[in-house]
Amino acid sequence: MKTISFMNKIIFLPRLQRERDKFEHLLNQAGFLRQMTMAGVFRNLSIKDLLADILSREQFIADRLSEVLHGESYAPCTSYTAFEDFQKINGYPDYESPLCHKEKPDHLVTQKYKRISLDDIVEQELAAYISIVSAMERLTQNQCLDHDLFHRVAEHTYRPYRHASMEIQRWLKSIETELK
Repeated sequence: MKTISFMNKIIFLPRLQRERDKFEHLLNQAGFLRQMTMAGVFRNLSIKDLLADILSREQFIADRLSEVLHGESYAPCTSYTAFEDFQKINGYPDYESPLCHKEKPDHLVTQKYKRISLDDIVEQELAAYISIVSAMERLTQNQCLDHDLFHRVAEHTYRPYRHASMEIQRWLKSIETELK
């Protein structure tokens, strides 16, 4: 999507918030804790698992934004050893590495969050999102463009929201059908 490269913060931040609002609205529709932890939303994953995956992607980009703010550089992992070490150190995969399967939730991430309560995941995910917005507000337009941040932030926030939303909506419809 090339139009994102011509984006600015005045357009991007409200778009990000709109996408976030839509995602939160859907989560509120899904409702009850029991439904949030039921497997089968996407393969054998629950909404909680999908939210943990989103948390890890948001934390990934929040950390990259912090690096940009502090003048640090990031280079995607190009070897399997570096890729594995990155995940051990950070607790999430190097989502921008060519070695990462970006389209599906990472098994190690979902396993890491299995024993963590839904409330804790929601709290951590919200903190990661707030960190992203805060960093984006502090970054200059040139920093955003130099580091392709409009595209990168979209890749790790609202694109996963959309993907998870599609799976959640499909699952909710299947439950509705079963109840009839």
